Amino acid sequence: MTAVRVSADPDTGVAVVTLDRPARLNAIDLAMADELAAVWRALRFDDTVRAVVLTGAGERAFSTGIDRDAVVPQPSSPYMQDDPLLAIGPKANDLWKPVVAAVRGMACGGAFYLLGESDFIVADPTAVFFDPHTAYGMVSAYESVLMAQRMPFGEVARMMLMGTAERISARRAHEIGLVSELTGPGGALAAARACAAVMAGYPAEAVQGTVRALWAAREGALAQGFAQAPHLISLGNLPTHRQTELFTTRRNGNTHTR
Repeated sequence: MTAVRVSADPDTGVAVVTLDRPARLNAIDLAMADELAAVWRALRFDDTVRAVVLTGAGERAFSTGIDRDAVVPQPSSPYMQDDPLLAIGPKANDLWKPVVAAVRGMACGGAFYLLGESDFIVADPTAVFFDPHTAYGMVSAYESVLMAQRMPFGEVARMMLMGTAERISARRAHEIGLVSELTGPGGALAAARACAAVMAGYPAEAVQGTVRALWAAREGALAQGFAQAPHLISLGNLPTHRQTELFTTRRNGNTHTR
């Protein structure tokens, strides 16, 4: 059963990519990670698709990141690390068509691999953004590097360091520039599709060249940050059993949304 749905409108040139595991809050397991990479690679060759909307199924979450049940064996060396989420984004798969993220509900943790590689984000009032890594004894490395390119430093530092204690509301995310448009209830997908249709109506070469130029401005900082990430994770992450203990004891804790 597929965990990623793709629907394309030949009249507008817009494809909608939907994370489709709503019962698991669209958490990304290893099969879904492979599907996402395959979807982005396939869209590179589909000239009828000129812009993409990325969203999550259901009302509760865009995505809560990697599925806690996913087992990812790791080499013992701190210089080598396997991260299944590094290849789930459009840019990681060399797709330079514009991607607009439509967020409803929770977007946290590994969801930032996808939001960080979207060109801009549209959200409805239910959207909330947070990163639980530190609360569960994990280093937020790749996520922090990606979101530091999208938010003021103090805001991204607060989000990453406060862990599960605090969530950024859709309103606050719009104020700080993480979200480019705040819609009415349930309106994020329609608004994102409208933006994508505008971009799809322009000459594809110009649009894709602009996407590539925008990303080029970020690549140096991302490369430096990503180079440090495996070592920081190896040094700073608690053993898996301790992470699980913290997850079990903290998941029902109180949170503050600002």
